[in-house]
Amino acid sequence: MKVLVTGLNGTLAPVLAARLRTDGHEVIGWDRARQPVDDEAAGRAWLDQVRPDAIVHLATGDAHWAGWMAWWAAQGDRPFVFTSTAMVFDAQPDGPHQPADARTARDAYGRGKIVCEDAIRRAHPFASIARLGWQIDLARGGNTMLATLERWQQEQGVIEASRHWRPACSFIDDTVQVLAQLLQDPLPGVLHLDSNAGDGWRFDRIARALARAAGRDHWRVQSVDGYRHDQRLQGGALRLPPLSDRLALARA
Repeated sequence: MKVLVTGLNGTLAPVLAARLRTDGHEVIGWDRARQPVDDEAAGRAWLDQVRPDAIVHLATGDAHWAGWMAWWAAQGDRPFVFTSTAMVFDAQPDGPHQPADARTARDAYGRGKIVCEDAIRRAHPFASIARLGWQIDLARGGNTMLATLERWQQEQGVIEASRHWRPACSFIDDTVQVLAQLLQDPLPGVLHLDSNAGDGWRFDRIARALARAAGRDHWRVQSVDGYRHDQRLQGGALRLPPLSDRLALARA
């Protein structure tokens, strides 16, 4: 299978691309320098030329780009997978959040993902929209929870972690396994992928568990009364392995 994966300069897409290649698929990316995302006619012509068998849209972009790519995929009954975010939900009303809950984001990033979701669902009725939380990776860099906590420790000398936030999050390898499977066995509609959905661990406990798992003995994790949100993504047809299967959290 030839798979177009957008966002190969990001955190998640390169890991997914490596997994797909290991599984025997050909992976192509979207080169914005050669194919501007705001030129629909040129973009469609390029897709007609390279003819991917499936599209996984992980890149940051507007709803128009997402919508016409999904439309192109739908014309050939090709799988289309889009990664959205837990940030389509604001902290009020609080979670845990279900796939059909009203999306209440107030920030630009969350609102942008909402309009992308809507554009894709209008264009491709069988598209998979996978809402994700913060990705965890003990080995790679990028915009992961571990890398961010390490930066906070270096810059501030302490990691202030809210005891009132139950974040949506998952290990990146578990996430890409499900995304890859969706290309083989598509599930239409909104999917929630969250390893903290059942465990419900607070951010300060997760930070301490990550410190142990990654050997970050120098971290100073301080529990604070900060961000308040049960952000967990619950419900839907898929389940990720729980955090408690990955991290020894019982003594955190």
